[in-house]
Amino acid sequence: MNLDKIEHDLVHEVKLEPIEAKIFLLVTTQGKMSADKIASELGLDSNVVLQAAKKLVALGGFIDMSETEFEAMHPRFTAVNMYRKMCVRENIEFKKNLTVDNIGVALEVHYERARTK
Repeated sequence: MNLDKIEHDLVHEVKLEPIEAKIFLLVTTQGKMSADKIASELGLDSNVVLQAAKKLVALGGFIDMSETEFEAMHPRFTAVNMYRKMCVRENIEFKKNLTVDNIGVALEVHYERARTK
């Protein structure tokens, strides 16, 4: 599964905003980053990135290491956790979603590689 497909699935299945999906993928695949570093990598305003990253903390995708530094949790957990929270927000019954499960599986190798450099 390529990262464009994963980004699409995060937006359509987990209901992340496109910028949130991009930020989530960057930090998951590259490792812990500051909001300024994320903004630089994606060519975005750092205040926009900071707000989106803080929202990802609330959605269960990131942990905040400090006020401006963020780290992704293991993708097998975060994909399902973010999906579960979306189901609650949207008042949808939470049940197994293979697309969401596959997001975690596909990102796992990138996640591990970024943290064992």
